[in-house]
Amino acid sequence: MNIQAILEQLLGEFKDKLSQLDGMTPRKTAFPVAQNKIKVAIGMRRTGKTYFMYQKIKQLLDEGVPFTQILYINFEDDRLLPLTREKLADLIEAFYSLYPSNHEKKCYFFLDEIQNVPDWPIVIRRFHDSKNTEIYLSGSSAKLLSKEIATNLRGRSLATEIWPYSFNEYLTAKQIPSEFELFDKKTEDTLQKHFYEYLSCGGFPEVIHYQTDERIKTLQEYIDVVIYRDIIERHAVKHPSLIKYMILFMLTNVSRPFSINKFYNDVKGQGYKISKDTLYNYADHIEDAYLAFLVGIYDTSIRKAQTNPKKIFAIDPGLINAVRLNTKSDHCKLFENIIYLDLKRQGYNVYYYLTKDRYEVDFLVQTPTGKEKLIQVCWDMSDPKTREREERALEKAQQELNIDGDIITLSSYLKSGVALISD
Repeated sequence: MNIQAILEQLLGEFKDKLSQLDGMTPRKTAFPVAQNKIKVAIGMRRTGKTYFMYQKIKQLLDEGVPFTQILYINFEDDRLLPLTREKLADLIEAFYSLYPSNHEKKCYFFLDEIQNVPDWPIVIRRFHDSKNTEIYLSGSSAKLLSKEIATNLRGRSLATEIWPYSFNEYLTAKQIPSEFELFDKKTEDTLQKHFYEYLSCGGFPEVIHYQTDERIKTLQEYIDVVIYRDIIERHAVKHPSLIKYMILFMLTNVSRPFSINKFYNDVKGQGYKISKDTLYNYADHIEDAYLAFLVGIYDTSIRKAQTNPKKIFAIDPGLINAVRLNTKSDHCKLFENIIYLDLKRQGYNVYYYLTKDRYEVDFLVQTPTGKEKLIQVCWDMSDPKTREREERALEKAQQELNIDGDIITLSSYLKSGVALISD
């Protein structure tokens, strides 16, 4: 089958697929509106990057863009193997051959999992520079990192991170009302019940309707695929068992301090012969794959910021619960993890802070416009000792930094949703 025949088949299947997506859950984020920029969706596998692209395509169709001016190709389709730079170019050329009038029109390219094509930036740059196009790319995080995009496309692109569903998106996907005229006790109890469910199952779109056993098995498979395809294979990891242990350690210790030095002594005691530099590299690989993240301390001293332990956060509460041996959830830590994810969804730079007296404030965040705020996260402040401890730390930090702060409890979170900071 020649390239044009393959493309016609792919476009026909894609059109049928679009007709089946009327009920898909809209994501709260969107591609940036920026002329002459290639838009890129990055994130961990199975977070919904493909459906995010579909959302944009349906928007274009609703705005009157003809289907014949939209090209969508998924480069994980085995019928396109072997993938080469030449085949990518031939597929795009075949699109113009199929619709010759497109040479004079603006076209929209949606190229899914583009990282599977060797030397793809060469082709993308050529068409971006020579044709009237808007180009949208997506790829698994370990293959298509924002820093790689920036290098390969030399300032031509803007990246959008795609995360699992937030709690609000989760409610929408489950068709549960999330807006109420009156936030009474019944409303709070109802939302709290659903929040407990979200703490347990998380926000990966595919699994939110699954039963517990099926959900856990699927999430464990997600982790395995990321470990093998996006970490071990990509980075030629020489100690697969060690990086698996490191991932499990991080996923089961969220919202807690993490020190490479301590972890090095731990694995050294287990008989691993490995350098600290290798462990630093492994931590980078894990972050690049969006499995877990290390948040540093806020300090004007670069040395102190580098030498203090970092705090661990994970991509999703459901993924955390899928690897826990202890089925009893730590709601406080999971709640802090969810607040971290909400802050990242809003594009904030996130740190934690220690006062001079070593009182910890969970987050110090910087918004894209430069605004700073302190955030203390507490599941429940009904205990006077808990309230005194949390307020003391926040007040000390506000005095030292002259930055405003808030305490987020489960109750205040359910009332406000994810609008944590008005920027």
